[in-house]
Amino acid sequence: MSPPATAPKRRVFLFLQGPHGPFFSGLGRMLHSTGAEVWRIGFNAGDQVFWFDKSSYIPFRDAPEQWPDRLSELIDDRGVTDIVLYGDTRPVHAQAVKVAQAKGITVHVFEEGYLRPWWVTYERFGSNGNSRLMSLDVGQMQQALDQSALQVPPPPSHWGDMRQHIFYGAMYHWFVLFLNQNYRNFRRHRDLPVSKEFRLYFKRLALMPLHRIQRRWATARVLGNGHPYHLVLLQLGHDSSVQAHSDYSCMSDFLEDVFQDFAEGAPAHHRLVVKEHPLENHREPLHRRVRQMAKAHGIADRVHYVPGGKLAKLLDGANSAVTINSTAGQQVLWRGIPLRIFGRSVYDKPEFVSRQPLAAFFAYPMPPDQAAYQSYRQFLLKTSQLPGGFYSHRGRRQLLRSVADMMLEANDPYQSVLSHKEAQTPQLKVVE
Repeated sequence: MSPPATAPKRRVFLFLQGPHGPFFSGLGRMLHSTGAEVWRIGFNAGDQVFWFDKSSYIPFRDAPEQWPDRLSELIDDRGVTDIVLYGDTRPVHAQAVKVAQAKGITVHVFEEGYLRPWWVTYERFGSNGNSRLMSLDVGQMQQALDQSALQVPPPPSHWGDMRQHIFYGAMYHWFVLFLNQNYRNFRRHRDLPVSKEFRLYFKRLALMPLHRIQRRWATARVLGNGHPYHLVLLQLGHDSSVQAHSDYSCMSDFLEDVFQDFAEGAPAHHRLVVKEHPLENHREPLHRRVRQMAKAHGIADRVHYVPGGKLAKLLDGANSAVTINSTAGQQVLWRGIPLRIFGRSVYDKPEFVSRQPLAAFFAYPMPPDQAAYQSYRQFLLKTSQLPGGFYSHRGRRQLLRSVADMMLEANDPYQSVLSHKEAQTPQLKVVE
């Protein structure tokens, strides 16, 4: 007997590249337990080692130019209904999104949390500058929130991903460096050789205690001198948010513009604090270049450099902050601190991100509309921001509790709230 016409189509998930470590493997297991079919395409030994089921692993060993056609064939042969990937701008993923859209296939995109560190981002078809958030205004978000019955999930009780993030990054590059004989056509989406990437990750891991001491000393120096200061929030120069969603190709070019306008516009007693990204592995000699540029602009005695670490203490006393499009900008806005950005970002809304020329911003930074930002933040927490993390065991466990159900939903996270679908869903009563 044939199944009824209304029988749901079996879901077939095809995983591409994920975060370093076992998160995609755990997610694949979870989706498989729902009755879905799960496959994984791997492009190198690192992808292969971290996948849970060798029988569902498909190695891609052809030349990169053959990838779109090969992917199209796999989709047709396996009956793929969904593609899962981490970051949508690396070449194999950008091409996969185009193929999927042409075939009417859903693309599930994971990314680091827009409200990190306690969250990760889950969207459909694109993230960061390709996110649906780019076309939504704060008024639409506020209207949706007014009619929404969903509760904001609490943040995780613990977050410990930084060491694990660096550890899995080092492991992944070790596998690619030493076990990649079967993937001779593999082409990285970054321009740095794998051997150097591995050495940088390993060095960063080994020197973490020393960096902690340097960071505490630099932070104490900033907080102890009593001068008003402005923060420059650096990013990883190779990150897709910089390369694909800004007009800068490296941090040095961005800093050159910042130093010039700070020298021109900031009051003479103000200081500039350059805050390094926590995962910076110094492929670009930023500290040395900061000293050189500060001297060239005549502000050498007004510039401080803080190597990595957490941001909270520095933010508590800051007059303003500037960045390209770092997610750290969300922490700035949450505290009501004026923010100026220079890239395309999901939080670039006129209600709370300054549009002033940078020299004028340093002279008199305009504060954000806190009520508008709180509405924006609530909208994110009810939609694309999921509690948990990719790298620690506890973070993955918490994330997996919620994400599989969201992936099986017909609507993407934003549409579920914008259409008020959840308002008609019966709410379960808690029996005490």
